[in-house]
Amino acid sequence: MMYDDTTQEVLKQLPKVDSILKRIELLPDFNTYPRTLIVRCIRQVIDAKRQQLLTSQYPVESASYSEDTIYYAIQEKIKQSILPNLRRTINATGVVVHTNLGRSLLSDDAMTHVMDIAKHYSNLEFDIQAGTRGSRYSNVDSIICELTGAEAAMVVNNNAAAVLLCLQTLAYGKEVIISRGELVEIGGSFRMPDVMVKSGVILKEVGTTNKTHLNDYVQAISSESGLFLKVHTSNYAIVGFTSDVSLDKLVKIAHHHHIPVMIDLGSGVFIDLTKYGLPKETTVQETVSTGVDIVTFSGDKLLGGPQAGIIVGQKKYIDAIKKNPLTRALRIDKLTLAALEITLRAYYDENTATQTIPTLRMLLQPIETIKDRAMNLLSFMIDNRTSQFDVSCINRTSKVGGGALPIHEIDSYCVAISHRTISENDIQKLFRQGNPSIIGRIEDGMFLIDLRTVQEQDLPDIKDCFKKIVLMNTI
Repeated sequence: MMYDDTTQEVLKQLPKVDSILKRIELLPDFNTYPRTLIVRCIRQVIDAKRQQLLTSQYPVESASYSEDTIYYAIQEKIKQSILPNLRRTINATGVVVHTNLGRSLLSDDAMTHVMDIAKHYSNLEFDIQAGTRGSRYSNVDSIICELTGAEAAMVVNNNAAAVLLCLQTLAYGKEVIISRGELVEIGGSFRMPDVMVKSGVILKEVGTTNKTHLNDYVQAISSESGLFLKVHTSNYAIVGFTSDVSLDKLVKIAHHHHIPVMIDLGSGVFIDLTKYGLPKETTVQETVSTGVDIVTFSGDKLLGGPQAGIIVGQKKYIDAIKKNPLTRALRIDKLTLAALEITLRAYYDENTATQTIPTLRMLLQPIETIKDRAMNLLSFMIDNRTSQFDVSCINRTSKVGGGALPIHEIDSYCVAISHRTISENDIQKLFRQGNPSIIGRIEDGMFLIDLRTVQEQDLPDIKDCFKKIVLMNTI
């Protein structure tokens, strides 16, 4: 392939590895880094610049490929290479409960308690009053019961584990009757039918994808029926010509035939979101009040705590679940328990919950607050950009995420960034390579930073990253 004279000239001027290595070795901060790591980073950056130069659809700017520019980029590459693999990111996507970015943030109170428990011994399985061995579940089960109105409760390490454990305990080797429209697939391609098979139950579908009637359940009952299962379709919605069976009606007919009923809520919620302008999401308390035997839901997502699977329901079933040998393999650890307890306690007062639990605070924050934060960031970028950068504040929408309220969008404000010669994908990559990594989204040919999910304490890091990006592309 033939390249124009400018491209060929810039290719010739790309620095050599030895030239950059000599400059890097003079920096005192890099003396402790392995030489092999430094050389690898130098090669990766130079190779990436060469590839960018050969494939770019935009006019070549030699300054972007100068030794000084590459030298600066290599320093950043080396710093990034020694960072932990699991590290902090800034969520600028606008998706509040972002599964790939760790879902819910913990409250300050929860983090303080986690640190205290992590640094010291605790009464994880010790009854302080009796001076004997205790149960780890006792640290949270009474709180869960008070908040939900359930007879009994326990927790495991995530909601998929909760579903698996409950199915195996209540209906191993028996038929589990479920509507075809509720055979959902959750994140990571895990499907409800697969979970049911692994639990040792026999899947028995009733109804159709869009319509299931009470009589469908009744006709499916046999001597092999062990459980009725409902799954809240929290990560998608079927609209139009649809029909399903309400939980209270299903409970009534199931109990008439002496069959227990279980429902997987997915993302559980303790407060009525409609009073804050969000769509209706059935609360755990409302679900328990139907008389359903077992309810499972997540400790993170809308609840705003750590990853956990919470099981509530009739005491006789919870006791049986606790005795299942699989429970030990799925049990919750002490740090998760610590965070979950403090998160749950916040729900004793709804105002405390909405103000201190980050997930709720982000979902319910006034649009004026988001716009003020966006204008703060925009003002900084205008003052620190070059003429090549275009920045603006635009009105867009955010999403709840985490498999909750899938079709609902929330009003938000974003800072939009574009460049005369750098593509929106390359801008996204530059922000993603920051420390901390800033994860935004692309819309209409622009890189967007959605301020609904950006914390106030994140702004200095975003500003610093933008300054570095401007510097890297103007040296």
